[in-house]
Amino acid sequence: MMHAAALLVTALLFGGMTLFAFGFAPFLFSALPADTTRAVIRRAFPHFYLFVIVTAAAAGLTAFAGDELAGGALVAVALTAVLARQILMPAINRATDHGEQRRFARLHGASVVLTLVHIVLSGGVLLRLAQ
Repeated sequence: MMHAAALLVTALLFGGMTLFAFGFAPFLFSALPADTTRAVIRRAFPHFYLFVIVTAAAAGLTAFAGDELAGGALVAVALTAVLARQILMPAINRATDHGEQRRFARLHGASVVLTLVHIVLSGGVLLRLAQ
């Protein structure tokens, strides 16, 4: 039962992150003016990270019982998402607000890489749990 729950919650995590990163955000940039899109994205990211934190923690805790490596990877996703939400995201917003384009680019790049790492880790765990 716990294995099935871990598999389903990990699938939700993987799907949610993938949809946000490759569907929702690009759609907004193509459908709305840039200023509007930036405001919407800024408001959406705290919710996105909260989704990742809660879902990854739930998936990790349920996976841990049967697969410590899978559980640990998902808990690592949750913990690094906390850091991204509480430290990285506010730093990106400050760089934007102060017109620090280089700092913004560096921090935004870090957040993109982190999100891709989260997607890859959750995908790997998903495949591992599906076997």
